[in-house]
This record gives sequence, C-alpha cells and structure tokens, in this order.
Amino acid sequence: MKIYTKTGDAGTTSLVGGKRVSKCNPRLEAYGTVDELNSHLGMLLSLGVGEPNAEVLQWVQNRLFDLGALLATEPESKYQPEGPTDADVERLERAIDAAQEPLPPLRSFILPGGTVAASEANIARTVARRAERRMVAMTADGIAVAPAAMRFINRLSDYLFTLARLINHQAGVTEHPWQK
Repeated sequence: MKIYTKTGDAGTTSLVGGKRVSKCNPRLEAYGTVDELNSHLGMLLSLGVGEPNAEVLQWVQNRLFDLGALLATEPESKYQPEGPTDADVERLERAIDAAQEPLPPLRSFILPGGTVAASEANIARTVARRAERRMVAMTADGIAVAPAAMRFINRLSDYLFTLARLINHQAGVTEHPWQK
C-alpha cells in the first residue's frame, strides 16, 4: 500500500464517513492540533521522563488517537469511535494529584523553562490549550464535541503543567516565578 493517495492535492480531505471537506475545516484544525500534540508527547517521551510519567504519557498518546478519530468522524458515519471518557478524565486527575504531591505549593505564575524535558512538557501544554480552543471553535461552528473529550483535553494541559514542574523538581532545577 502506498502512503500517498493524491486525493488531497486540491486542498480537501475525507472525514471518517466519506464526506470531503476543506483542509482548513474546523474539524481538521482540531484533530490536526491533537496530532501535533501527540507528536510533542512523543518528543517528551524520547527525552526521558521516568516512571510512572512515561506510562501515563503513552496512555495519553493512545487516548489522543481516540480523540483524533472522534473529531474526524462525521455524525452520519456508521463508525462512531469512543473518544476520551469520564474514567479517562478521572485517571488524568489522579496523575495530576500524584505528580503534584512532592511539589512545593504554587505561590505565583511560573515561567516555562528549566530542563529540556520540562520545556517540552510546557510546549505540549500550550499545544493542548490550542487543541482545546480548536475544539471549542468546532462547537461554535455547530459541530458537537463530547463533553468528556473537552474535559480530557483541558485536564491534559493541567497534567502537562504539573509534569513540567515535577521534571524540574526531580532534576533540582529552581522554578522562576513571574516578576510583574
């Protein structure tokens, strides 16, 4: 099987279900951003984050594929993938709580930076926030997005922020608070 199809050469692509849409369609903006986020998580994993963080990130990568499939599927399609669930949101919340446990309490905003891995976690966090905005734009365009999917992507950015702090903490890197 060839990787190229040539069907998108004119600026359109197919949704799951067969409908062709412009490559700047809000759906594509959303699932393309989720794909970008997943690539950043792959980069973060390649930098080494230790356990249990690597296990959580690999699990998240799988859930992001589920989310991408959900966002790419038109409502009329026979195939209706299950995106992130309430149980997935709860698992992320537990991961946030576990990562936050050894950290000093937040007293101000923290500037992104520190180790390369923590910096990549912060980049991934900002891409997660953009994915969330793209999903909101879909709903503003009349395309329904499952509430659990919205909560999942929102919680994921919180997890990535906390993970960045944890990576720096474990490396002995001092956080730099925002100076007004």
